[in-house]
Amino acid sequence: MIARNLSRRYAPEYDPASGITRTPLLLLQAPPAPDERRFYLHILAAVGAPATALSARAQNVASLEVRVIALLRDLGLRMIMIDEVHNLLAGTHREQRRFLNVLRYLSNELEVSLVCLGVSEAVDAIRGDIQLTRRLDEHHLPNWRDDAEFSDMIQTLIAAMPLEKKSNLKVKSLKQILALTGGMTSRIFALIKDLSIDAIVTGDECITDDAIAKWTPVWSRHANAHRRLEKSGV
Repeated sequence: MIARNLSRRYAPEYDPASGITRTPLLLLQAPPAPDERRFYLHILAAVGAPATALSARAQNVASLEVRVIALLRDLGLRMIMIDEVHNLLAGTHREQRRFLNVLRYLSNELEVSLVCLGVSEAVDAIRGDIQLTRRLDEHHLPNWRDDAEFSDMIQTLIAAMPLEKKSNLKVKSLKQILALTGGMTSRIFALIKDLSIDAIVTGDECITDDAIAKWTPVWSRHANAHRRLEKSGV
């Protein structure tokens, strides 16, 4: 969410004078495995490189590297953000090192900032390259706690939902949300979205304390369904 928000804030802008679309920030997703060629192809697709540029002649890694560097230089790029960096761990140690070398090379050659995002294992992936580890600061998103900041976030989130009535939740319900989600941001958003949909469908048009008390997390439903299947021998 943070990456997409930044990507929207610094969206590409067309410069009619030069005929070039300036792209200050490029958001990419790491390939399922540390594959240099696939990564370069993803970059070309992300910047809208014409299909003719992806001919058989330009399929080898060296040619792709030259073309990617040339294109990114013309974009006025300032930052590269790579999500799902933990995918690097799906490759061998040698493949991981080569991919990390590519990231460091792009950052050095283009003189751009590098931001890597992922789950906790992403840190282990980056530590495969000492120079990258020294260059990148680690920032962890902590789980939400029972405090005023969490209360403000919930109120802001609910206010953004297309509900016709105000949701006046009690402190007990806020604690219940924390208990149900473990304070994880993605689960909190899923909970509020799910309850908002239910409120619209039922006509309540607001999230109530009773709705929170009765709500069953999607992840719990899946666990219950799995247990029922095991009992039935499926």
